[in-house]
Amino acid sequence: MAQLFFRYGAMNSGKSIEILKVAHNYEEQNKKVLICTSGLDDREGVGYIASRVGLKRTAVPIFNETDVFDLVQNGETEIACVLVDEAQFLQKHHIVELTKIVDQLHIPVMTFGLKNDFRNELFEGSKYLLLYADKIEEMKTICWFCNKKAIMNLRMNDCSPVYNGEQILIGGNEQYFPVCRKHYFAPPEK
Repeated sequence: MAQLFFRYGAMNSGKSIEILKVAHNYEEQNKKVLICTSGLDDREGVGYIASRVGLKRTAVPIFNETDVFDLVQNGETEIACVLVDEAQFLQKHHIVELTKIVDQLHIPVMTFGLKNDFRNELFEGSKYLLLYADKIEEMKTICWFCNKKAIMNLRMNDCSPVYNGEQILIGGNEQYFPVCRKHYFAPPEK
């Protein structure tokens, strides 16, 4: 039975490497996957999934105007699974389209992304995945500053924490740190 999965975690929790692993497992069995990512994430170029361990792969970018249901329904080959990275950047209509892929086309959809932003507010895509997903799983990592579980993302600018500003600022280890609650509110001086 097809289901909608949401696997979330703080920065550096292995979300991108996991999506690449899942794709490999399907393809090793000669099953076609559709790999997508948000068109907003341009760290490695638009339409790429890249892991910090060095693996990189092309993906179909999802922009605001993209209809993911039509993309799958009108595709030229049968798809065994849809995989979506950076799902936090999707809009509500994208999440509804993913539910239609599961419910009407009977194709499993696995999404990966952040739950909360640097202000500890939900991203739109994450909010609706938390509401509509059949299965929700946390991917764990440790705090940048201690050995506790990281549950938040700390944005830094010139070695100072940032708690206000635009929700989306694409970046990696140079700007964001996975942190526990204690170090979110009181990061150590660098």
